[in-house]
Amino acid sequence: MALHSPKCIGVLTSGGDAQGMNAAVRAVVRTALQQGVTVYAIYEGYQGMVDGGDRIRALSWDDAGNILHRGGTVIGTARCPAFRERDGRRRAARHLLEHGIDRLVIIGGDGSLSGANEFRQEWPDLVAELLCNGEIDEPTAQRHPALMIAGLVGSIDNDMVGTDMTIGADSALHRIVEAIDAIGSTAASHQRTFVIEVMGRRCGYLPLMSAIAGGADYVLIPESPPPDGWEEHMCELLRRDRAAGRRDSIVIVAEGAQSRAGQPISADYVRQVLEERLGEDTRVTILGHVQRGGTPSAFDRGMSTLLGYVAVEEVLAATPDSEPQMIGIRHNRIQRAPLMQCVEQTRAVAQKIAAQDYAGAMALRGGSFTEMFEMFKRLAEARPSVAPPTRPRRLAIIHAGGLAPGMNPAVRAAVRLGLDRGHTLLGVRGSFQGLIDGRIEELRWGDVEGWTALGGAELGASRQIPTVEQLYAVGRALEIQRIDGLLIVGGWMAYEAAHLLYSERERYPAFKIPLICLPASIDNNLPGSELSIGADTALNVIVQALDRIKLSAMAARRCFVVEVMGRYCGYLALMSGLAGGAERVYLHEEGVTLKDLQADVEHMVASFQDGRRLYLTIRSENANPHYTTDFMCALFEEEGRNLFDVRQAVLGHIQQGGNPSPYDRILATRLAAHCIDYLTQQLERGSTESAIIGMVEGKVSILPLKQMPDLVDWPHRRPKEQWWLKLRPIMQAMAQQPEGGSN
Repeated sequence: MALHSPKCIGVLTSGGDAQGMNAAVRAVVRTALQQGVTVYAIYEGYQGMVDGGDRIRALSWDDAGNILHRGGTVIGTARCPAFRERDGRRRAARHLLEHGIDRLVIIGGDGSLSGANEFRQEWPDLVAELLCNGEIDEPTAQRHPALMIAGLVGSIDNDMVGTDMTIGADSALHRIVEAIDAIGSTAASHQRTFVIEVMGRRCGYLPLMSAIAGGADYVLIPESPPPDGWEEHMCELLRRDRAAGRRDSIVIVAEGAQSRAGQPISADYVRQVLEERLGEDTRVTILGHVQRGGTPSAFDRGMSTLLGYVAVEEVLAATPDSEPQMIGIRHNRIQRAPLMQCVEQTRAVAQKIAAQDYAGAMALRGGSFTEMFEMFKRLAEARPSVAPPTRPRRLAIIHAGGLAPGMNPAVRAAVRLGLDRGHTLLGVRGSFQGLIDGRIEELRWGDVEGWTALGGAELGASRQIPTVEQLYAVGRALEIQRIDGLLIVGGWMAYEAAHLLYSERERYPAFKIPLICLPASIDNNLPGSELSIGADTALNVIVQALDRIKLSAMAARRCFVVEVMGRYCGYLALMSGLAGGAERVYLHEEGVTLKDLQADVEHMVASFQDGRRLYLTIRSENANPHYTTDFMCALFEEEGRNLFDVRQAVLGHIQQGGNPSPYDRILATRLAAHCIDYLTQQLERGSTESAIIGMVEGKVSILPLKQMPDLVDWPHRRPKEQWWLKLRPIMQAMAQQPEGGSN
């Protein structure tokens, strides 16, 4: 048998394909090569392992290039009945040993991962059997006494316990929401009802989140079947919405939806109910495998890259006594968890659903899932009109700062949930100047209809905040309009304005009302929140632009310098570089020196001399005041001479445009709901406390506004602590190949 490096890694994709698998494969290959480890792709999953031969092939740096943007899996996946038999697993072990492989990264669902664990447990006996049969020699058996594995979950259903997101789920949600948006426009034109069936045999993540992001009227999920008599309740909700002026109705049905008695609820049955009881033209759309297809989202590319990187670290560090780990993501951080424990808990959800223990199934899904389910019911069942209390509270909503996709969904959720609470909701048009000018109107149920999918800001936005001279006018406007509480949705200028009002309370008593800031900024530079509304949409816009730029460059030998927004915060630059496959990212947080640029030029020239066709550089807009995008392009052009061309792309305000992504819609809805709850609680207590809200480590966090100065770097308008900077080494590992090669 041929000699091999001390450690060899195999990577395979198994089970259903999922967008983002290629990003994970790329990360595994490049991380392993960075470590000096040989890495083999096992084509067609376990079938390739059983067949051996050319289905197990070593990969180079370039073999993993140009696959980030591709859906599916370039190394294939297939069902393999032979691997379920011991003889098939024995053949698989022999083929792995032929290449010196005793460490595997498996990307698949719970069946694929549990199969890998069974293979691991049998490995010593399989090796002994192969030795006894003379199929391997004694030195080979001694070098590979154990099989070490690490698992990544590739599943669009997002059905694995132990990770917040699985590879492919975010992209599938994009496909579903795109379909809902398209169906909604045609449904409204004809005043039709649509029943849309989405994947989710035992997990309601996709139907629930798409219902929230798509503004649906009703949703049916496996974990929480509707109570008896649900048909009439559903019809009543749709009747009420139509009476309030809605022209379309959408019901989302999971493929695994069922009644509390365990009987399936099909999309066609829902259609029959609606036609018979409402007399409406109702159509069914079954999205099917379109949910698996298409280009992976920015999140799936970035997350899968992080998971692949850590999986290699895990499997290389593993010993024969190590418990296999599943690599997942919790609260924006990579997390390791015992593989089989996660698989068993995942299967327990299905068992509880089968046993009609729906409370147990929801509990296993976790607190966030339950919170979002209850939030959807609140939104869907909120009344278009209610009998106002003796003294309705008047809550105003105002935008400030730059535009961020997701502002409209935040306003819609706040209005509908506020009305359900009995409040009067006021929309301030034109930011603080609009408040001063009295451009304020009462927002009713129908006024925010359809805002879930709308980009832009229907109330308008402005970067101008009140000057000291205007504070009296602002206070007078609050008094004239009898505003009891204020929800400020926006970016840095919104937070600065809120803090100014809070600081001037003693001089202007009108400011002594509860207010709360909801983070909405593509720059993702706001205190008290790890993610801001709009940043995910902007990131997807950037990555889509990078895909096109890379395609345009493939016909020539070219370096691109792409400038992205972010001001002094490099979040968009770093994350788009990670998801877009950039070679170099320039951030203000790290600074840019002439020495850096010299080293980059030398690396660039050497790469093109070795055959590179594209070198992608991303520069955050304020990375350095002197080394501008124009300067970098001129420098690279001069030093590259005739070896390569240099082009620049300043993406500009397209990053603020477009309809909000599913994640931004969901985040906007979730935070807006908590904002209304916060203002309501303060008013009920007679309190004037004010706050900033956000997501911190996966949970909603509400901090006193007075703490804001301690959290921020004022000169650079960003938080003092930025969690994403810790991802920089992974970005470098993906870009800096040991030898020449293209990305």
